[in-house]
Amino acid sequence: MMFAVAAAGLIIPMLMALARGLMGPTLYDRVLAGNSFGTKTVLLIAVLGFIGGRPDFLDIALLYALMNFVGTIAILKFFRYRNLGIAGDAENGNGNGGAT
Repeated sequence: MMFAVAAAGLIIPMLMALARGLMGPTLYDRVLAGNSFGTKTVLLIAVLGFIGGRPDFLDIALLYALMNFVGTIAILKFFRYRNLGIAGDAENGNGNGGAT
């Protein structure tokens, strides 16, 4: 019963994060809301796995957490450098990562 209440209690902050992502005035508000929504999704998957007696849901939750982290970093890198290539491309234009 307690974990069912916890699962229901995670839905409200997820809806709030979704609303913040849709209304956010800046890009960084939207990225933060998306990351927060992903983190709460990881918690919800773990709680639902515990409720259902499926411990393999924890593996899925960990995988989703890793994908959420990498996706957030990729989005932030893209909006800063306007590409996902080598970091040296935007700085010196030679394409070899800053090595001369």
